[in-house]
Amino acid sequence: MKKLEAIIKPFKLEEVKEALAELGIEGMTVTEVKGFGRQKGHTEIYRGSEYTVDFLPKVKVEVVLA
Repeated sequence: MKKLEAIIKPFKLEEVKEALAELGIEGMTVTEVKGFGRQKGHTEIYRGSEYTVDFLPKVKVEVVLA
């Protein structure tokens, strides 16, 4: 058995799900996570205060293959 883990952008989830279904993969686990890498983060203003958002929303997809 092998376990496949992928961290993707949330808007790509449906596309990944459809691609896995076409390959005959019926089950997966999806978890909402936060992280950063090459994208770094961005600065936002909330109630007049500026702050840096380091962690961006991501989706972790896990599939176990036989």
